[in-house]
Amino acid sequence: MLRVKSLVYLHTRLKSQRWAFKGKKTHTQRALESFDDFYGSVFGIRWKNIRAALLTEHKYIAVVNNFGDPDKTCNGMELSALNIKSLTKLVGDRLGHNNKLSKNGASNTLDENLLKILSRQEEREKYSLYPMGSQTEMPDQLQFKTESCVELQSSSESENNPKYIESLEDAFERDAQLANSRLIDPQYGTGGLYEFIPANKIKGMEDWIPESDHYKYYSTYTDFPLKFELETEFCFPENLKLYTYEVGNCSEFSAPKKCVTGVLSHYLLDGASVLPPLFLDIKEGERVLDACAAPGGKSLIMLQTLFPDVLICNDIQESRLNRIRKVMQEYIFDYKEKWENKRIVLNQCDAKYMDNYESFDKILVDVPCTTDRHSLTVNDNNIFKSTRIKERLRIPELQADILLNCLRLLKPGGSLIYSTCSLSPVQNDGVVHMALQKAFNEHGITTTVKDLSYIIRLFEDIFRFEYPKVLKYGQMVLPYLPANYGPMYFCKLTKNM
Repeated sequence: MLRVKSLVYLHTRLKSQRWAFKGKKTHTQRALESFDDFYGSVFGIRWKNIRAALLTEHKYIAVVNNFGDPDKTCNGMELSALNIKSLTKLVGDRLGHNNKLSKNGASNTLDENLLKILSRQEEREKYSLYPMGSQTEMPDQLQFKTESCVELQSSSESENNPKYIESLEDAFERDAQLANSRLIDPQYGTGGLYEFIPANKIKGMEDWIPESDHYKYYSTYTDFPLKFELETEFCFPENLKLYTYEVGNCSEFSAPKKCVTGVLSHYLLDGASVLPPLFLDIKEGERVLDACAAPGGKSLIMLQTLFPDVLICNDIQESRLNRIRKVMQEYIFDYKEKWENKRIVLNQCDAKYMDNYESFDKILVDVPCTTDRHSLTVNDNNIFKSTRIKERLRIPELQADILLNCLRLLKPGGSLIYSTCSLSPVQNDGVVHMALQKAFNEHGITTTVKDLSYIIRLFEDIFRFEYPKVLKYGQMVLPYLPANYGPMYFCKLTKNM
């Protein structure tokens, strides 16, 4: 009798304290645990160095503002920093035109690792609901309308029944495991799971998403035309002036200064962020869309080429558009009088619902993602908050919808760059694969994947790139302490005529 009461007491106490215990873990700690598990399996022994770089302040590149005092700014930077345009020219001369790479597709090793991760996560989720020793047979797949393993008896005699005591012990063990399961969504309230004892269903589980579903977005099954084409020509925009420090040099650029025109001298951003707009290869007079433009750094880079006839800076929220507007006002001379709503148009819309189809020559699709570096260092608005579990797990679905719609917005023959600041193969190659499949099956759109593995060699003295054979569709900058940029994944697609 005393043993039963002790178990009931512990069962009740755990129920009242489980959220307080869970709340002690910060969002950045949750992110780190998740990345250690996932990326540790994907990158193997390399993860240790990538992890250290992610937890360290990243390295910046300076974009000289052509609307300020560009000559004066460049002269100051030439004293200590490297001119990226000059550096890529030297590397290009060194490589010559015969030293080229070709992509043979993704490595089978990555696919096998992701299958192992998926299997391991599914097992964790099943054991969180059906722990070892449970009297209930474990299903092959996790079911969300789960019958209780315990039926409490109303008779006073049941308290002396060994089977009743054993079942209560099972319930206590299961309670402890459920308390720490990431399947539990706090938005249903602290008592939602245990509102009824006994219970024959876990309240609200039909609305929850198992974490293993996130990994299922990665697929290698191809039932659509797939064409790769090696990109061998690269022209650095004449008017684009970028500066960085050599590998191993952690010097910092001075803060931007006001120029005689009233705008700021240069813009600082994570160095890897310059690559997607650079590889988009904008030509003079083209109509360009930045589909998810905030905070505006990549839009500003495209404007600094002086090529776009019209640049549409789109984002979903007014607050995000205000951030873009602030950047433009700080860096574009006579922005309100000569540029706003003329050559620069701010547009508020969810990118997956824009409907001006086949109207853009070039599109930058820098989608919302897990923002890996931010997730590990900033608690505020962190995607690993317990109240954002559903949002995080559905990120690949959102990304694929945005990319699919942007393919429809692109003119035949036009190109886009899809990019994320995540290391996740699911959000990167997995999303590209999913979007290309939907584009063909639902809209008859076919594309050519532009293989940039030769072009990125021009930048190997600045960035550390992932091995080309590990990636199927795109390229990726890996965080690396001596050159701590990124992460940044990017994939270039051309819409077939």
